[in-house]
Amino acid sequence: MASEFSGRTASGWTMLAVNLGGGLASTGGLIYSIVLAARAQGSGSVTGPAVMIVGSVLAMVFFLVMLCGHFTLQPNEGGVLLLFGRYKGTVRHEGFHWANPFLTKIKVSLRARNFNGEKLKVNDQRGSPIEIAAVVVWRVHDTAQACFDVDDYKDYVHVQSESAVRHLASSYPYDSADDHTVSLRGSTDQVSKALQSELQERLRDAGVVVEEARLSHLAYAPEIAGAMLQRQQAEAIVAARARIVEGACGMVEMALSHLESNKTVDLDAERKAAMVSNLLVVLCGDKSAHPVVNAGSLYT
Repeated sequence: MASEFSGRTASGWTMLAVNLGGGLASTGGLIYSIVLAARAQGSGSVTGPAVMIVGSVLAMVFFLVMLCGHFTLQPNEGGVLLLFGRYKGTVRHEGFHWANPFLTKIKVSLRARNFNGEKLKVNDQRGSPIEIAAVVVWRVHDTAQACFDVDDYKDYVHVQSESAVRHLASSYPYDSADDHTVSLRGSTDQVSKALQSELQERLRDAGVVVEEARLSHLAYAPEIAGAMLQRQQAEAIVAARARIVEGACGMVEMALSHLESNKTVDLDAERKAAMVSNLLVVLCGDKSAHPVVNAGSLYT
């Protein structure tokens, strides 16, 4: 596994001045040697000027090659340096740099990126077909791993993200009536943390850090959406009824206890049962109750 380390570079402005100065000097030397060679043609001794011409040409070629070593880096951008296939480090400082002109410079963005996944049709933990998609915020942390441990780190992130979303969808139910059961719809924060943790484990080999991962789309598949909506409505009605009955029983117990403690009225078992029945009908009914006033005695 590759590991990133800092690469060495020189100031681009300093080396630009050196290379331009050397190029101008070699150009002047070439012109001067050509003039000398033209004057020496009459005497027949052109060996010295010829050597100067060759040296000046070589110097010009050298400084032209040296100019190829300049490169720039923007903020949050890294430059991976390779010398004949061998890793020589990474430059992370923005600005104008110069390095060995024979080095290959691979620029890698270190900025945060968004991956908006497509809608995937998978089965949840209960086997129900659902549509799910996720948004992943990631950035390159180790440029050496991103360049050398995987073939294409961008495509690697996309494929692994889709695989993680599929695995996540099959690990949890779409919805649950129990508040303590983790579900895709009801436990958004917990599901997002699980997705981020799994993605980080999968993308560690590519030198990628997952900043955030959240579901962007979640719905039942169209072929079962209607049936599942009816089931959700039924479950909601049952849960609401259970809560109403629980509250009504508590209110009836409180009323009886209050009447007995204050000795407001002395009720026998039969009258208590009738009172409980009436209160439950009033409290648990769908519509407003219409009271009947008894104008007679309590026991008529």
